[in-house]
Amino acid sequence: MDARPGFHQSLSILQKELQDMGESVKDLILKSVESLAKSDENTARQVIKNDDHIDDYLTKIDELCLRLIALQQPMASDLRIIGTALKIATDLERIADHAVDIAKITIRLAGEELVKPLEVIPEMADIAIEMLHESLVSYTERDVHRAAALAEKDDRVDKLYSSVMHELMGMMGSDFNRNRQLTHLLFVAHFLERVADHTTNIGEGVIYMVTGKRKDLNV
Repeated sequence: MDARPGFHQSLSILQKELQDMGESVKDLILKSVESLAKSDENTARQVIKNDDHIDDYLTKIDELCLRLIALQQPMASDLRIIGTALKIATDLERIADHAVDIAKITIRLAGEELVKPLEVIPEMADIAIEMLHESLVSYTERDVHRAAALAEKDDRVDKLYSSVMHELMGMMGSDFNRNRQLTHLLFVAHFLERVADHTTNIGEGVIYMVTGKRKDLNV
C-alpha cells in the first residue's frame, strides 16, 4: 500500500506540468525558426505573446515544488526529484526566452529578402527540438542512458554552429545592411546553440536525480 498517496499524486501533477511546459517550449522554438525562414511577422509576434504562458508554467511548478517540500516531508531521493524539476523548469524558461529572441529577429528583418536560404539554422533547430523531446522523456522515464545520449547530439549542434558561423562571417563585406542581417543570423545560430546547451543541462539533472552523481554533458 502506498504510504504517501498525497505525495505521489502531487509528484504526478508536477511531472505533468513539466511535460506540458516542455511541449509548449518545443512549439515556440519550432515556430520561431519557421517565422524566420518564412519572414512571418505574425507568427513571430505570437511566439513573443505565448512566452507569458511559459512564465506561468514556471510559477506554477515553483509553487508545486515548494508545497511538496513544505507539506510532504520528502526524503533525500524525493528532494533530488523535486530539485531536478525546478532546474528543468528554469532551463525550459530560458529556452523559451531564446525562442523569443529569434522571433524578435524575425520582426527586425521583416520585409527583407534573406541573403541566402536558411539551411544550417533549421537543421540546428531540428536537432535542438529532438534533444528537448529526448530530455523530457528521459526525465519521465528516469532513463539515464537517454539523458547521456544528449551529449552526442549537442556535439552535432556545436559543429553546425561552428560551420554556420564561419560561413556567415565569410560573407560579410562593406555593405552595412547585408552585414546587419548576417549578424542577426549569427545571433539566431547562437541562440539555438544555447538551446542545445540548456537541454543537456536537463539531461545532467536527470542523471543526478536517478544516480545521485553529477555528469557533465557539455564537454
